[in-house]
Amino acid sequence: MNSRPGPPVRLLRLRPQGVLLILCGAALLRIALFSELYLRYVKEGLRPYLVVSGTALIALGLLGLLTRRTHDHDEKDDHHDEEEDQAKNEGEGEGENEGEGEESGGHDHARNPRIAWLLTAPALALLLFPPPALGSYSAEREEARVAAQGAGTFPKLPAGDPLDLTLGAFASRAEWDTGASLTGRTVRLTGFVTHDDDGTWSVARLLVTCCAADAQALKVEIRGADAPVADSWTTVTGTWHPTGKPGTDSARPVLDAVAVKRTTAPSDPYEKR
Repeated sequence: MNSRPGPPVRLLRLRPQGVLLILCGAALLRIALFSELYLRYVKEGLRPYLVVSGTALIALGLLGLLTRRTHDHDEKDDHHDEEEDQAKNEGEGEGENEGEGEESGGHDHARNPRIAWLLTAPALALLLFPPPALGSYSAEREEARVAAQGAGTFPKLPAGDPLDLTLGAFASRAEWDTGASLTGRTVRLTGFVTHDDDGTWSVARLLVTCCAADAQALKVEIRGADAPVADSWTTVTGTWHPTGKPGTDSARPVLDAVAVKRTTAPSDPYEKR
């Protein structure tokens, strides 16, 4: 039997589907396994699921490349066997066989259109440039109350001044605490800066339950100090400024600043419920 040397075999044939899965998996591992960037988007407890998902995507992408390469090679072998069978039957359907040979030898129907490679661009951008955490833009458009749904007396605050409080704790007491537990206390708040349309400014944090998609804004207006640059992280020390009766719309979280200091953004920029 005569044998003809076949075309050189490549270990892998790159396909956009497999490359897309690999890039998405690599992006997940970059933010969840090799850094703490995942805290910009989800809570800390979801890290293992991100790592498993990234690993699975890479494995599926590699499996798809290997499987497709084996499938393509088998198709070429089957086509080669068909040509040998046709050569033995001389004179039977020469015109038909000639047309099929030209069609199959002219081009590869399994090849993906080149435009499909554009699908990998967003995944590559996600791998190289992870999106930042939500900032002042989101806070200005998603300002929501997160305090208790009614006024009442809050527990006494711990001793010591200045007292570090979360924005949620300060806002809850400023809006709903009929016992005025913030009176006479110096507190310290940390958040990113937002500018309001009326010229005032606030420090803000975003409260998440699961991930950045369900974020709600916590804002405390700052008075008595010049506004830093928007989105810059700032620690403000000051005293509570009462604005109205607790439990009414006039009661808002406001702080009279005595010191404003720039600080670095925390690895986890969100407040938790």
